[in-house]
Amino acid sequence: AEPAIRAVVVTGGHSYDKEAFSALFDGIEGVEFVFDEQKDHSELFEDVSEWDYDVIVFYSMTQNISEKRQQNFLKLLEDGVGVVALHHIISGFTRWPEFLKIIGARYLFAPIEQDGLESPASSYKHDMDIAVKVADPVHPVTKGVEDFEIFDETYKNVMFEPDNHVLLTTDHPESDKAIGWVRTYKNARVCTLQPGHGPSIFSNPHYKRLVAQAITWTAQAEA
Repeated sequence: AEPAIRAVVVTGGHSYDKEAFSALFDGIEGVEFVFDEQKDHSELFEDVSEWDYDVIVFYSMTQNISEKRQQNFLKLLEDGVGVVALHHIISGFTRWPEFLKIIGARYLFAPIEQDGLESPASSYKHDMDIAVKVADPVHPVTKGVEDFEIFDETYKNVMFEPDNHVLLTTDHPESDKAIGWVRTYKNARVCTLQPGHGPSIFSNPHYKRLVAQAITWTAQAEA
């Protein structure tokens, strides 16, 4: 039988353990995965006339996306194509203001001033032991997932959209409190998970379940 869901996994712009990351998607039933490394930052969206994916899983950290590619991507969201945003992509497309509204967060490479308030640059810390708390245990993305521990990279002072529905939190002093959330944009469901630097987290059963359930949930158009 054909898989019920087709997902494209977008990489590029940052080094990572490819074997460990690929294994993250092993065993997810009912989903066919295609990996697409971006050589020109965003060429996946150059032509979407024959688009054949239900979900876009972002793990890239590329920056450039032309006006044409922006509009093509937005059309996909209008059509209800889901988005799962993992770790690095919070630092991606930072010069495109709308992308913050799509995934709900942006890593700030430098301080900014907005509405008369200054936000400091974001920061990160490698190799942190992080206690993850499930803030909403009844959401389809977190269903069946209990609080768990990871060894991963933290982000702090990230810019967030105020209407994110927070699913995961942490009290780690080097991290922002919210580290997982969902939102909608146009007709698309979006799930963003801040953890995911790897490689050890990719074999964590709790994280794997979150990613699998995020793909299943976002594959359903909000409309």
